[in-house]
Formats: sequence, C-alpha cells, structure tokens
Amino acid sequence: MNSVFDIFWERGFIEQVTDESLIRDLLRNEKITCYIGFDPTATSLHIGSLVPIMALAHMQRNGHRPIALVGGGTGLIGDPSGKTEMRRILTREQIDHNASCLQKQLSRYLDFQDGKAILLNNADWLTELNYIEFLRDIGRHFSINKMLAAESYRIRLEKGLNFIEFNYMLLQAYDFLYLFRNYQCALQMGGNDQWGNMLAGSDLIRRIEGKNAYSMTFPLITTSAGHKMGKTEKGTVWLDSALTSPYEYYQHWINVDDADVERFLALFTFLPMDEIRQIGSLTDAKINMAKAVLAFEATTITHGRDEAVGAWRAAAKAFHTKPIEASILPSSTIPRENVELDIAAIPFVEKERAVLERGVPAYKLFHEVNLCASQSEARRLLSQGGGYVNDRQITTFDDIISAADANTAGEILLRKGKKTYFIVKLK
Repeated sequence: MNSVFDIFWERGFIEQVTDESLIRDLLRNEKITCYIGFDPTATSLHIGSLVPIMALAHMQRNGHRPIALVGGGTGLIGDPSGKTEMRRILTREQIDHNASCLQKQLSRYLDFQDGKAILLNNADWLTELNYIEFLRDIGRHFSINKMLAAESYRIRLEKGLNFIEFNYMLLQAYDFLYLFRNYQCALQMGGNDQWGNMLAGSDLIRRIEGKNAYSMTFPLITTSAGHKMGKTEKGTVWLDSALTSPYEYYQHWINVDDADVERFLALFTFLPMDEIRQIGSLTDAKINMAKAVLAFEATTITHGRDEAVGAWRAAAKAFHTKPIEASILPSSTIPRENVELDIAAIPFVEKERAVLERGVPAYKLFHEVNLCASQSEARRLLSQGGGYVNDRQITTFDDIISAADANTAGEILLRKGKKTYFIVKLK
C-alpha cells in the first residue's frame, strides 16, 4: 500500500527532503503530526498557496495530523525568502484581521473537528517571548556565517538585508521547536524558497532536544509558459470568492495551457493517477474536456460542488461546450449530460433597454463592460477583427450594438478573442 510519501512523489509535490529514507519509513509506519506556515499578508490566500494546502489535505486523508500555522507573529516582521525587497510592514491590527480571515479559509480544505487537524497562530507564543532569554536560549545555536550562506539571505544581501528580517530564520526555527515540544510535530513542509529556514528548525530541534525532526519542500510551481502560479495578466487569482468569483476561478483553470493539464490534475485534484496519466494522449476536443474536469474539481475543492456546478453550467452556456465523455477521468463527478443551463453565474452587466434601443458603438460597450481597458484598446481590438457579438464578428470598431441584437432571453453575448466572454443582460 502506498504511503503519503509515495503519493507526494508520484504527484510531483517533492522538491527536497531531509533524510529521505527515514521520512519514507516514518510516513509509511507511523501516524505523525506535520505543519505548514501561511503568511497573513492579505485577507485571502491565492492559488500559489494551493500546493501546500493540498499537501496538508493529502496528509490528513492518509491518517496524519496536519497543523495549519498562520504566521500572525512572523508576519509582523516579514519573510525575506524569495523577495528582492523588504516586505511592507503591516500593523498588528492588520495582521490579526488577516490571520482571522485565513483561519476561516483554511477550514474549507481541512477537517478541524475532533483534533483531526489543528489551526494555530504563532502570535500566541512569539509575541510573548522575552528577547534576552530568546537570544540566550535560541540565538546561541545559530552561526552567522551559515545563515548568510542561505539562499533567502544571500539574494537580499545584494540590495540590503535589515536586522528585522535577519531574525526571521530564528523565529521560524523556533516555531518548529515549539510545535515539536507541544504538539509532537515531526515534519515541516513548505515551498522550496523556505529550505534554509526549515533546515534551521530541524537543526535547532536536534541541538536542543537531541531528536530528529524532518523537512520537506515543494517545487515553486510555474506554468509551461514560465509564469508564477497565482499571477495572471488580469491580476491575482484569489481563493476568496469575494475577490475572485467561482466562475472566474473556474475560467482560470479551464484556460490553462494543454501542456499543464496532466501536471495540474496531479497537484490540484484528488483524482486517481492511473486516470490522470492517460491525459498525455488526449488532443483537441478531448483535452478541452480534461481541462473542464480540472476546472470543475479545482473549483469544487475551493468553493464547493454547488458553485462548481454553477460555474460549469455557465461556461457550457457561454462556450457551447459538449458534455464530458464518460471515458475522460471517470472518477470525476463533473456533469456529463445535457442539462438546461442557467445563465445566472456568467458575468453580465444590466443595461437600461432604452440605452440600447438607441444603440451603442461597439468600442464603447466593450470598454464599458471591461472587456477592454480603454476605448482606444477596444478600437484596436475591433479593427483587427478580435471582437464578436453573438458569435458574429464585428467588422468595424463603431458598429452599433443595440437591443435588436438581444436573443429571446434578452441577452447579448460579447466575446473578445477566443476565450473572453461577457453577457449584457437587458432589464
């Protein structure tokens, strides 16, 4: 039977580990407690945090106890890892508010009932530390030369590393020690930019407690085009539905590059790997069906099945997609039959019918509904043949769009390029 380590390895989660054979045996033969830290720099996490979140979910599904640690204390300092400049310093009130929001958000992915998972905030212990005692008891175990050799500090030294940030490694190491002592936490996991900080924690536990504690990092995920996960041309893709709607979230996943579908299904869904591996042989319409499954599963995990079904129905209506074939990732519960589609989840703008009775130049309407950032951009798009109304190509940028273009449901479907849709719904 595969252990969670084998699952991580097969699905592409593992970048670096300490004592690989020991961790492999530990995860196969024992039920342990592990943790991952999350920075409360915003009120929501974004999809760049999904790899660690999914890792904690896999740990729980395999009988281990995950700790989701919100960095309310370390957030007051700011992690220099992976940054070329100092993070913006937030107030204690801002950090506390963000931490509270993240605690609620993480509850959607993990079951915290009956101690199956634990949600903690390191402000509870870090803000109570006595600085002199901390330097004497913890700081003496750290070599300045070794710290400066860490990648997270080495990069920052080129532009300047301040003393506040220099303390971050000690505090993260202390977190691991605290969790080891109080929650028997034996494994820290996180992004590969945290490797130096994580090794410091394992080493601190070994020095003070005389016992082994382990670290595992995940690759920093980029798309096949080299873009960082979580960032798009339109901005950040948030996990909070108030910041990124379930429909927009679904659309992000359905628009991934063909080359990323198999890898993203492995990382961001729980579908069986024997089904996911078959994706490599799919092309054209069938790979698009696999993208729909990816979008549906990812949206279900983050927003729930009802929102995922609504997003799927809205997308099927807008894109005129066919039902998903039964052979495409059959373990998915994505709807595979023709259904009456609900338009409600598609982004739209209500317009007074009287306005459109007179007619609106296409470039002005495309700008008004945010398909284009400016009227000049809209003119260029439409002049180059990149705009459509009800799947009819607009021939000139000042073509008039009016209520006469509405279908029987009172809707006008606008399209920018191949994938960006917007519905004008008349009152």
